[in-house]
Amino acid sequence: MNSHAPNIRASIQPLEESAINRIAAGEVVERPASAVKELVENAVDAGATRIEVAIADGGKTLIRVADDGCGIPPEELPLAIARHATSKIDGSDLLNIHSFGFRGEALASLGAVGRLTLTSRAEGHDAAELSVTGGKTDPIKPAALSRGTVVTLRNLFFATPARLKFLRSDRAEMQAISDVLKRLAMAEPSVSFTLRDVSGGGEGRVTFGADAVSGDLFDALRGRLGQVMGREFIENAVSINADREDIRLTGLAGLPTYSRGAAVAQFLFVNGRPVRDKLLIGALRGAYADFLSRDRHPAVALFIDCDPHKVDVNVHPAKSEVRFREPGLVRGLIVSALRHALAEAGHRASTTVAGATLGAMRPEAPQSQPRIYQMDRPSFAAKQTAYQAQAPGFADMQSTYSGRVVEAEDRPHAPDETPRENLPLGAARGQVHENYIIAQTEDGIVIVDQHAAHERLVYEKLKTQMAQNGVSAQALLIPDVVEMSEGDSARLLDIAGDLTRMGLTIEPFGNGAVVVRETPAILGEVNADALLRDILDELDDQGEARAVQDRIEAILSRVACHGSIRSGRQMRAEEMNALLREMEATPYSGQCNHGRPTYVELKLSDIERLFGRT
Repeated sequence: MNSHAPNIRASIQPLEESAINRIAAGEVVERPASAVKELVENAVDAGATRIEVAIADGGKTLIRVADDGCGIPPEELPLAIARHATSKIDGSDLLNIHSFGFRGEALASLGAVGRLTLTSRAEGHDAAELSVTGGKTDPIKPAALSRGTVVTLRNLFFATPARLKFLRSDRAEMQAISDVLKRLAMAEPSVSFTLRDVSGGGEGRVTFGADAVSGDLFDALRGRLGQVMGREFIENAVSINADREDIRLTGLAGLPTYSRGAAVAQFLFVNGRPVRDKLLIGALRGAYADFLSRDRHPAVALFIDCDPHKVDVNVHPAKSEVRFREPGLVRGLIVSALRHALAEAGHRASTTVAGATLGAMRPEAPQSQPRIYQMDRPSFAAKQTAYQAQAPGFADMQSTYSGRVVEAEDRPHAPDETPRENLPLGAARGQVHENYIIAQTEDGIVIVDQHAAHERLVYEKLKTQMAQNGVSAQALLIPDVVEMSEGDSARLLDIAGDLTRMGLTIEPFGNGAVVVRETPAILGEVNADALLRDILDELDDQGEARAVQDRIEAILSRVACHGSIRSGRQMRAEEMNALLREMEATPYSGQCNHGRPTYVELKLSDIERLFGRT
C-alpha cells in the first residue's frame, strides 16, 4: 500500500491565500540571509546609492533595510505586498531581465511568515506606512520619512514556528547575512553598504561597511574588492578582461600560490547577479587544474556580462543558478582567459609566500633581562677568527669557508650586458642542502626550490611538444620489462595510444607484465617501473570523470616529476643561473604543478628588520 496516499479520497480544493504565501515563502526565504538578499536587491533595483541593514539576533527578531531609492507612492503600497505584482517587468519577455528581482514574490512571502512594515516616500508624495502580520494587512497610515524606503521585518517565521527549529545559531546566521551583503556589494561598487548588529539595542556596532567607489571599470572594481576581500587579494591577483561572441568576462583571479583550503573566496556574477553555478565552478576548477592540487581552491571574483536572452535566470527559486544558451562557449572563455592571464604573470608568485617565510623567521620575544649575544661577549675562538679575517690572508680563508658560488670565468660585464642582479630572479650565489638555490637580486634575495621549479619547466616543455607534434621519444637499447597485476597492465594498455603521444611506448608482455620500449627524450634516463607506478596512481586519483585532455595533462605532470632535477643533487653555478633564466621566461613557473611556490623572495629591508638594523 502507498503510505503517501490517504485511505479516503479527498476532494480537490483551492488553498487559502495565506497558505499559498507561506508555501511560496518556504521556497524564497530559507533563512534570515535570504530575506536580507531579497530586500537589499529591491533597494538596488530602486536606484539606491546608500543601503543600511540592521540585524538583531541573527535576523530572527529584526531585519531592517533602509535605502535612499526612488520610493513607492502611497497608493501602490498594497500592490507592493501583493503576490506577482512588480514594476520591473511587464511579463511579455521573461528572458529580457535587467534587474535583480522580477517575480514580485519577496514582500508577499515575508509578510506571510513575519511581521512586515513597509515605510516609503516617493518624490512628489508624502511618506506612508503599511504593515502586514502573518499575511493580514493593516490600513495605510501617514509616516515620517525624508526619502527612499525602510522595510522592517520582525519575528521572522513566527507564523511558521517549525521553520525556526531549523535555523542555526545567531552568530552563524549573522555570518550568512554578511556573506550575502558582501556579494551584493561586489556587484554594485557605486552603492554604499552598511551592516549593523543591533542585538543589544541602541545603535549597535557596524560589522561590515563599504563606501561607494568611483572611477573606471577596473579602478572601481579593485577598490570595492579591496574593501570586501582585502588588499592582500588585490596585490596577489591578475586582471581578467576577455570577450568572445558578445560574452564578456572581467574581474580578478588570484595567483595559484594565493590559494585557499576551501572554496570560500570564489565569487561569480552573471549580469551583475551573484550566482553559485556548477558550470562556472567547474570551468574555474578546469582553469586552475594545471596549477593547484585537489585540496586547494583559487580565490577569484569574476563577472560575466552578456545579452539577457543568452542566459536564463529563472531556473531556481532563489535565482542563485543560471542556465546559459551556449554553456560550452562560456566555459571555454573562462578557461582560456584565466590561463592566458596566469601565463602573462610568468614566474610571479604571491607576496604571502614571503610574508609566511618572514613570519617563520621572527626572532624570539625579548626576555625580562637583556640577553647577552655572542657578539657582545666574544669567545677566544671567535676573537682568533676575527683576527684572521682582518689579516692579509683572508682571501684564502674565504675560499675555504664561504658558501658563495664563483662563476666559471670571472670577467667584468661588457658595456651592453645587464648585471644579473638586475634580473627578476637575480644571480645564483650558492646552494644549500643540495636542494635550495640562493640568488641575489638588486634589492634582496631569492630562495628557489630546484626540484619544484624544474618540475614546472619540464612540464611546460612537455605540454608544448605535445601540442605541436607529440613528445619526442628515445628508444631503449634494452627494453624494460615491468611486472604488475593484470588489472593494472590492462588500465595502462587502454591508454597506450595516449602514452605513445607522450613519448612513452608500452606493449603487453604476458601475465600482466608490460614492456617499455621508448621513454620521453626530455627525461633522459628514467626508472620505468617508478614512472608507470606514478601513472597508475594518477589514474586512481582522477577516476573516470575527467576529460581525455585533462587526464593527459595530469599524467604529463607526473611524468615531468621524473625528468626534473632531484633534491640532493649538487649544481654548478652555470646550471643554477640557467635554471633562473628559464624560470623567468616560462609561464606559470612561480608555482610547481601542485600550486606550491617554486621560490621565495625576501627584500633586503625585511631581512634587515629581522636583525634589528632598521
